[in-house]
Amino acid sequence: MSEQPDEAAARHTPVMLARCVELLAPALQHPGAVMVDATLGMGGHTEAVLEAFPEVTVVGLDRDPEALELAGRRLARFGERFTAVHAVYDDILGVLDRLGVPHVEGVLMDLGVSSLQLDEVARGFSYSQDAPLDMRMDASRGVTAADILNTYDERALTRVLREYGEERFAQRIARNVVAARERRPLERTSELVSILQASIPAATRKTGGHPAKRTFQALRIEVNGELETLERALPASIEALAVGGRIVVEAYHSLEDRLVKRAIALGAVSSAPVDLPVEPETHRPFLRAVTRGAEEADAAEIARNPRSQSVRLRAAERLRPTPDHLRPNRSTNTRRKGASS
Repeated sequence: MSEQPDEAAARHTPVMLARCVELLAPALQHPGAVMVDATLGMGGHTEAVLEAFPEVTVVGLDRDPEALELAGRRLARFGERFTAVHAVYDDILGVLDRLGVPHVEGVLMDLGVSSLQLDEVARGFSYSQDAPLDMRMDASRGVTAADILNTYDERALTRVLREYGEERFAQRIARNVVAARERRPLERTSELVSILQASIPAATRKTGGHPAKRTFQALRIEVNGELETLERALPASIEALAVGGRIVVEAYHSLEDRLVKRAIALGAVSSAPVDLPVEPETHRPFLRAVTRGAEEADAAEIARNPRSQSVRLRAAERLRPTPDHLRPNRSTNTRRKGASS
């Protein structure tokens, strides 16, 4: 790789950077505070936190070795205040245990595909340029998009496209994929795009963006086990927070945001049965929502950084320890076999 330390910054503009730092600030303003950047990417959010809070240390997690290398160069000037870890972020508790960190004051998640992955044509995340059908966030392991397209039956493909891409024409696309692969296996993104263009009616293709957008999203989510990983990572990340700690999450489609909203709501309301005359202490809320619903990027942010157009940002603060009946098992990693991050 030829990138210099400052090229990561040139290639990536963090989404809603100032707002993320502002939301984390109350938890990071004391000596010894630790933050986990659960989706490090090229390190833009972490760099801002390390600059804003000179006594904070950050543990950065990423499943993508290339991202870790780029971010490591960018953040090398912070020395021991930054630690990079190759890990899927649903293993946050395991990582902290291995590092001997009992709890942290902040957790940041910037979900979805990164700028690095979108910009690297060979990774196959983009439908606008021809590339191998890969889409793995960690290119060293796991199934590829080609594996899925060439081995899933029509019913399974339909489910993936409908659930993860919210694609109206999922069944038609799946049927055409199965027919195409009987002639020869699918290997390139351009082959898939051609199938999609033939599968989606012309009138529909004129509105709603590129006709391949939803299918590529669905395949990427399936390849990387994104929603299952997020569903495990959210309670684990909340469990990692010290009392007074904050979690900030940026989601980019409704499936992600729904899981974030649900995880915060679970902790922000009483878990006691509604017919109890007195609320037990163990059932009182252990989170407080810091944002009012999901915040969106303003016009200035979108003009500066078009990738912020779909962001939905939510944040919460830990009020007290998690009740035993809602606490995830800190020692158990149930990640799907073959999933990587």
